Amino acid sequence: MSAATGDQALVAAAAVQLGQVLRASARARTVMLTAAYRIAPAVGHEGTPPELSLCGSLLVQAALMAARSGDDRAAAGLLDEAAGMAAQVGDGHDHHRTSFGPTAVELARVAAAVRLGNGGDAVAHHETATAREGWRWLPVEHRAAHLLDAARAYLQTGGPTNAARVLVQAHGIAPAEVRHRPAARSVVAQVARDPYAPATLAQLGISLGVV
Repeated sequence: MSAATGDQALVAAAAVQLGQVLRASARARTVMLTAAYRIAPAVGHEGTPPELSLCGSLLVQAALMAARSGDDRAAAGLLDEAAGMAAQVGDGHDHHRTSFGPTAVELARVAAAVRLGNGGDAVAHHETATAREGWRWLPVEHRAAHLLDAARAYLQTGGPTNAARVLVQAHGIAPAEVRHRPAARSVVAQVARDPYAPATLAQLGISLGVV
């Protein structure tokens, strides 16, 4: 972000990446919102797709931080604001490598609901998001990371079989996201111990050394 000083778009792009690694920081939400409203157009509908993508992505990061801290109202408000921008950008774009659009915001609603312990809402948003045309346009690592959130949502609602199904899907499209993320390994371990887990997932758990 220091290197990008003087270029608002580059500062905002750097802040998006910063937000992804500082979600546990209490101060990071303020950083995300400050960066978002610096790049935000004075009149929402007059913003360019790259500007809206950066602003919306920063709002999504701030929303996930709010959800992590248990602030459901702030999370919902920020995601609704991001959704308005996403509707103008549309799906199938990757401005500043954000993959921002309506489907990405819907996936963020899943992640927020999981963090707030609202598994039922998370499952509903997951099923809506993955039925969208924009789902297949997202980068594979984005889709795999989302499927890990979906697995947690199914576990929260007592659906280990569905959790296993989406974990297998995640491993099929982006194996590294499952094999090398500590959080992913934890979910695999939890699901693989279920007596009804499919053999493919049980085998994955064994290969990862988590069962």
